[in-house]
Amino acid sequence: MKFAFIAEHRKRFSVQLMCALFSVSCSGFYAWSKRGPSQREIDDARISAHIKALFAASRDTYGYRRIQSGLAELGEFCCGEKVLRLMRQQGVKPKTDSRHNKLVHENHLARQFNVSVPNHRWVSDISYIRTTEGWLYLAVVIDLFSRKVVGWAMHRRMQDELVMNALKMALFRRKIASGLLLHSDRGSQYASDAMQRLLVRHGIECSMSRKGNCWDNAVAESFFRSLKTECVYHQQFQNRDEAKKVIFDYIEVFYNRQRKHSYLGYQSPEQYEAAANL
Repeated sequence: MKFAFIAEHRKRFSVQLMCALFSVSCSGFYAWSKRGPSQREIDDARISAHIKALFAASRDTYGYRRIQSGLAELGEFCCGEKVLRLMRQQGVKPKTDSRHNKLVHENHLARQFNVSVPNHRWVSDISYIRTTEGWLYLAVVIDLFSRKVVGWAMHRRMQDELVMNALKMALFRRKIASGLLLHSDRGSQYASDAMQRLLVRHGIECSMSRKGNCWDNAVAESFFRSLKTECVYHQQFQNRDEAKKVIFDYIEVFYNRQRKHSYLGYQSPEQYEAAANL
Protein backbone atom coordinates (compact mmCIF):
# COMPACT_ATOMS: atom_id res chain seq x y z
CA MET A 1 0.00 0.00 0.00
CA LYS A 2 2.93 2.38 0.63
CA PHE A 3 4.30 1.80 -2.87
CA ALA A 4 0.80 2.24 -4.34
CA PHE A 5 0.49 5.59 -2.56
CA ILE A 6 3.88 6.72 -3.84
CA ALA A 7 2.96 5.71 -7.40
CA GLU A 8 -0.32 7.58 -7.18
CA HIS A 9 1.32 10.79 -5.95
CA ARG A 10 4.66 10.73 -7.75
CA LYS A 11 3.63 13.56 -10.10
CA ARG A 12 3.06 15.88 -7.15
CA PHE A 13 5.84 14.86 -4.77
CA SER A 14 9.39 13.59 -5.03
CA VAL A 15 9.72 9.80 -5.02
CA GLN A 16 12.85 10.09 -2.91
CA LEU A 17 11.02 12.26 -0.36
CA MET A 18 8.04 9.92 -0.10
CA CYS A 19 10.27 6.85 0.20
CA ALA A 20 12.11 8.50 3.06
CA LEU A 21 8.81 9.45 4.68
CA PHE A 22 7.52 5.86 4.54
CA SER A 23 10.91 4.32 5.42
CA VAL A 24 11.15 2.32 2.18
CA SER A 25 13.92 2.22 -0.39
CA CYS A 26 13.73 3.95 -3.76
CA SER A 27 15.14 0.82 -5.42
CA GLY A 28 12.38 -1.22 -3.83
CA PHE A 29 9.77 1.18 -5.16
CA TYR A 30 11.16 1.09 -8.70
CA ALA A 31 11.35 -2.70 -8.60
CA TRP A 32 7.72 -2.79 -7.48
CA SER A 33 6.77 -0.39 -10.28
CA LYS A 34 8.24 -2.71 -12.92
CA ARG A 35 6.48 -5.83 -11.71
CA GLY A 36 3.16 -4.08 -11.04
CA PRO A 37 0.87 -4.46 -8.04
CA SER A 38 0.53 -7.84 -6.34
CA GLN A 39 -2.71 -9.79 -6.32
CA ARG A 40 -3.25 -8.76 -2.71
CA GLU A 41 -2.90 -5.10 -3.62
CA ILE A 42 -5.32 -5.52 -6.50
CA ASP A 43 -7.84 -7.23 -4.20
CA ASP A 44 -7.37 -4.58 -1.53
CA ALA A 45 -7.98 -1.80 -4.05
CA ARG A 46 -11.19 -3.45 -5.26
CA ILE A 47 -12.48 -4.08 -1.74
CA SER A 48 -11.49 -0.58 -0.63
CA ALA A 49 -13.66 0.88 -3.39
CA HIS A 50 -16.60 -1.19 -2.14
CA ILE A 51 -15.93 -0.06 1.43
CA LYS A 52 -16.07 3.59 0.41
CA ALA A 53 -19.38 3.05 -1.39
CA LEU A 54 -20.93 1.13 1.52
CA PHE A 55 -19.74 3.70 4.02
CA ALA A 56 -21.17 6.56 1.97
CA ALA A 57 -24.49 4.72 1.62
CA SER A 58 -24.69 4.39 5.41
CA ARG A 59 -24.24 8.16 5.72
CA ASP A 60 -20.88 7.64 7.38
CA THR A 61 -22.37 5.65 10.26
CA TYR A 62 -21.37 1.98 9.83
CA GLY A 63 -18.45 0.35 11.58
CA TYR A 64 -16.42 -2.56 10.28
CA ARG A 65 -18.93 -5.30 11.23
CA ARG A 66 -21.73 -3.79 9.15
CA ILE A 67 -19.32 -2.94 6.37
CA GLN A 68 -18.21 -6.60 6.47
CA SER A 69 -21.83 -7.68 6.12
CA GLY A 70 -22.32 -5.34 3.17
CA LEU A 71 -19.21 -6.70 1.48
CA ALA A 72 -20.55 -10.24 1.82
CA GLU A 73 -23.70 -9.13 -0.02
CA LEU A 74 -21.41 -8.05 -2.87
CA GLY A 75 -19.63 -11.40 -2.88
CA GLU A 76 -16.55 -10.10 -1.04
CA PHE A 77 -16.06 -12.36 1.98
CA CYS A 78 -13.42 -10.81 4.25
CA CYS A 79 -12.44 -11.32 7.85
CA GLY A 80 -13.16 -8.47 10.23
CA GLU A 81 -9.46 -7.72 10.72
CA LYS A 82 -8.99 -7.10 6.99
CA VAL A 83 -12.04 -4.84 6.76
CA LEU A 84 -10.85 -2.87 9.76
CA ARG A 85 -7.35 -2.55 8.27
CA LEU A 86 -8.63 -1.24 4.94
CA MET A 87 -11.00 1.18 6.66
CA ARG A 88 -8.16 2.57 8.74
CA GLN A 89 -5.90 2.92 5.70
CA GLN A 90 -8.55 5.01 3.98
CA GLY A 91 -9.40 7.05 7.04
CA VAL A 92 -12.94 5.65 7.03
CA LYS A 93 -14.28 6.11 10.52
CA PRO A 94 -17.96 5.99 11.49
CA LYS A 95 -19.66 8.83 13.23
CA THR A 96 -19.50 8.23 16.95
CA ASP A 97 -22.09 9.08 19.54
CA SER A 98 -20.17 12.21 20.45
CA ARG A 99 -20.99 13.55 16.98
CA HIS A 100 -24.60 14.21 18.02
CA ASN A 101 -25.59 16.26 21.03
CA LYS A 102 -28.52 14.12 22.13
CA LEU A 103 -28.86 12.36 25.46
CA VAL A 104 -27.17 8.95 25.58
CA HIS A 105 -28.71 6.49 28.04
CA GLU A 106 -26.97 3.91 30.18
CA ASN A 107 -26.89 0.23 29.23
CA HIS A 108 -29.64 -0.89 31.60
CA LEU A 109 -30.15 -4.19 29.75
CA ALA A 110 -26.55 -5.21 30.53
CA ARG A 111 -26.71 -8.21 28.18
CA GLN A 112 -29.50 -9.85 30.18
CA PHE A 113 -31.01 -11.47 27.10
CA ASN A 114 -32.82 -14.31 28.88
CA VAL A 115 -36.26 -12.96 29.81
CA SER A 116 -39.02 -15.01 31.43
CA VAL A 117 -42.03 -12.79 30.68
CA PRO A 118 -43.24 -11.13 27.46
CA ASN A 119 -43.25 -7.37 26.80
CA HIS A 120 -40.67 -6.76 29.50
CA ARG A 121 -37.49 -6.35 27.45
CA TRP A 122 -37.42 -5.34 23.78
CA VAL A 123 -34.39 -4.72 21.58
CA SER A 124 -34.22 -2.69 18.39
CA ASP A 125 -31.71 -2.09 15.61
CA ILE A 126 -31.32 -0.94 12.00
CA SER A 127 -29.77 -2.72 9.04
CA TYR A 128 -29.74 -2.21 5.29
CA ILE A 129 -30.50 -4.25 2.19
CA ARG A 130 -28.89 -3.58 -1.17
CA THR A 131 -31.11 -3.27 -4.25
CA THR A 132 -30.36 -2.18 -7.80
CA GLU A 133 -32.49 0.90 -7.11
CA GLY A 134 -30.53 1.81 -3.98
CA TRP A 135 -30.39 0.97 -0.28
CA LEU A 136 -33.42 -0.12 1.73
CA TYR A 137 -33.19 0.38 5.50
CA LEU A 138 -34.93 -1.97 7.91
CA ALA A 139 -35.62 -1.35 11.60
CA VAL A 140 -36.95 -4.11 13.87
CA VAL A 141 -38.20 -4.45 17.44
CA ILE A 142 -37.73 -7.89 19.01
CA ASP A 143 -39.26 -9.23 22.22
CA LEU A 144 -36.48 -11.03 24.10
CA PHE A 145 -38.99 -13.38 25.71
CA SER A 146 -39.84 -15.18 22.47
CA ARG A 147 -37.35 -13.62 20.03
CA LYS A 148 -40.39 -12.57 17.99
CA VAL A 149 -40.14 -9.55 15.70
CA VAL A 150 -43.05 -7.58 17.12
CA GLY A 151 -42.45 -4.43 15.09
CA TRP A 152 -40.64 -3.49 11.90
CA ALA A 153 -40.43 -0.69 9.35
CA MET A 154 -38.67 -0.18 6.02
CA HIS A 155 -37.72 3.02 4.21
CA ARG A 156 -35.27 4.38 1.66
CA ARG A 157 -33.83 6.73 4.27
CA MET A 158 -32.37 6.01 7.70
CA GLN A 159 -34.09 8.62 9.85
CA ASP A 160 -35.75 8.70 13.26
CA GLU A 161 -39.17 8.00 11.67
CA LEU A 162 -37.84 4.57 10.68
CA VAL A 163 -37.25 3.39 14.24
CA MET A 164 -40.33 5.20 15.52
CA ASN A 165 -42.57 3.41 13.01
CA ALA A 166 -41.11 0.05 14.02
CA LEU A 167 -41.82 0.84 17.67
CA LYS A 168 -45.33 2.09 16.88
CA MET A 169 -46.12 -1.21 15.16
CA ALA A 170 -44.90 -3.10 18.22
CA LEU A 171 -47.01 -0.94 20.53
CA PHE A 172 -50.08 -1.47 18.34
CA ARG A 173 -49.60 -5.23 18.34
CA ARG A 174 -48.69 -5.82 21.97
CA LYS A 175 -50.32 -4.97 25.25
CA ILE A 176 -47.46 -3.59 27.29
CA ALA A 177 -47.26 -3.32 31.05
CA SER A 178 -45.28 -0.91 33.17
CA GLY A 179 -41.56 -1.53 33.30
CA LEU A 180 -40.96 -2.18 29.61
CA LEU A 181 -37.38 -1.47 28.54
CA LEU A 182 -36.26 -0.82 24.96
CA HIS A 183 -32.59 -1.39 24.19
CA SER A 184 -30.81 -0.07 21.09
CA ASP A 185 -27.50 1.33 19.97
CA ARG A 186 -26.55 4.98 20.50
CA GLY A 187 -27.42 6.13 17.00
CA SER A 188 -28.98 9.52 16.41
CA GLN A 189 -32.24 7.87 15.30
CA TYR A 190 -32.77 6.36 18.76
CA ALA A 191 -31.42 9.40 20.61
CA SER A 192 -33.61 11.86 18.66
CA ASP A 193 -36.00 14.08 20.56
CA ALA A 194 -39.01 12.62 18.74
CA MET A 195 -38.05 9.03 19.59
CA GLN A 196 -37.36 9.90 23.20
CA ARG A 197 -40.75 11.63 23.50
CA LEU A 198 -42.42 8.52 22.12
CA LEU A 199 -40.72 6.37 24.75
CA VAL A 200 -41.69 8.72 27.56
CA ARG A 201 -45.29 8.92 26.35
CA HIS A 202 -45.63 5.16 26.68
CA GLY A 203 -43.64 4.84 29.89
CA ILE A 204 -40.81 2.88 28.25
CA GLU A 205 -37.34 2.94 29.80
CA CYS A 206 -34.52 3.58 27.34
CA SER A 207 -31.32 1.52 27.33
CA MET A 208 -28.38 1.94 24.94
CA SER A 209 -25.33 -0.14 24.11
CA ARG A 210 -21.94 1.00 25.22
CA LYS A 211 -19.88 2.91 22.71
CA GLY A 212 -18.66 0.68 19.89
CA ASN A 213 -19.88 -2.55 21.53
CA CYS A 214 -22.15 -4.51 19.17
CA TRP A 215 -22.35 -7.46 21.59
CA ASP A 216 -24.54 -5.35 23.88
CA ASN A 217 -27.29 -5.81 21.26
CA ALA A 218 -26.39 -9.34 20.21
CA VAL A 219 -29.96 -10.63 19.73
CA ALA A 220 -30.82 -7.94 17.18
CA GLU A 221 -27.48 -8.50 15.45
CA SER A 222 -28.23 -12.22 15.32
CA PHE A 223 -31.61 -11.60 13.69
CA PHE A 224 -30.06 -9.51 10.92
CA ARG A 225 -27.38 -12.14 10.38
CA SER A 226 -30.10 -14.79 9.95
CA LEU A 227 -32.12 -12.56 7.63
CA LYS A 228 -29.16 -11.94 5.35
CA THR A 229 -27.71 -15.45 5.26
CA GLU A 230 -31.07 -17.19 4.89
CA CYS A 231 -32.76 -14.69 2.59
CA VAL A 232 -30.99 -11.57 1.33
CA TYR A 233 -27.71 -13.10 0.14
CA HIS A 234 -29.52 -15.53 -2.14
CA GLN A 235 -31.05 -12.97 -4.48
CA GLN A 236 -30.55 -9.65 -6.20
CA PHE A 237 -33.39 -7.21 -5.65
CA GLN A 238 -34.20 -5.03 -8.65
CA ASN A 239 -35.95 -2.38 -6.57
CA ARG A 240 -37.00 -1.56 -3.02
CA ASP A 241 -40.59 -2.76 -3.47
CA GLU A 242 -39.36 -6.21 -4.43
CA ALA A 243 -37.09 -6.30 -1.38
CA LYS A 244 -39.94 -5.16 0.89
CA LYS A 245 -42.17 -8.04 -0.24
CA VAL A 246 -39.46 -10.64 0.32
CA ILE A 247 -38.49 -9.24 3.73
CA PHE A 248 -42.13 -9.06 4.81
CA ASP A 249 -42.52 -12.74 3.90
CA TYR A 250 -39.32 -13.67 5.74
CA ILE A 251 -40.33 -11.88 8.96
CA GLU A 252 -44.06 -12.53 9.16
CA VAL A 253 -44.39 -15.92 7.46
CA PHE A 254 -41.09 -17.68 8.03
CA TYR A 255 -39.17 -16.16 10.95
CA ASN A 256 -42.02 -15.51 13.39
CA ARG A 257 -44.21 -18.51 12.51
CA GLN A 258 -42.06 -21.28 11.06
CA ARG A 259 -38.36 -20.91 11.80
CA LYS A 260 -37.20 -23.13 14.65
CA HIS A 261 -35.04 -21.33 17.22
CA SER A 262 -32.57 -23.34 19.28
CA TYR A 263 -33.01 -20.83 22.13
CA LEU A 264 -36.75 -21.65 22.17
CA GLY A 265 -36.25 -25.42 22.22
CA TYR A 266 -36.59 -25.54 18.43
CA GLN A 267 -39.97 -23.86 18.38
CA SER A 268 -40.93 -20.80 16.37
CA PRO A 269 -41.67 -17.58 18.28
CA GLU A 270 -45.40 -18.05 17.59
CA GLN A 271 -45.32 -21.62 18.89
CA TYR A 272 -43.34 -20.59 21.93
CA GLU A 273 -45.80 -17.85 22.82
CA ALA A 274 -48.78 -20.16 22.19
CA ALA A 275 -47.29 -22.74 24.56
CA ALA A 276 -47.01 -19.99 27.15
CA ASN A 277 -50.73 -19.23 26.66
CA LEU A 278 -50.13 -15.74 25.28
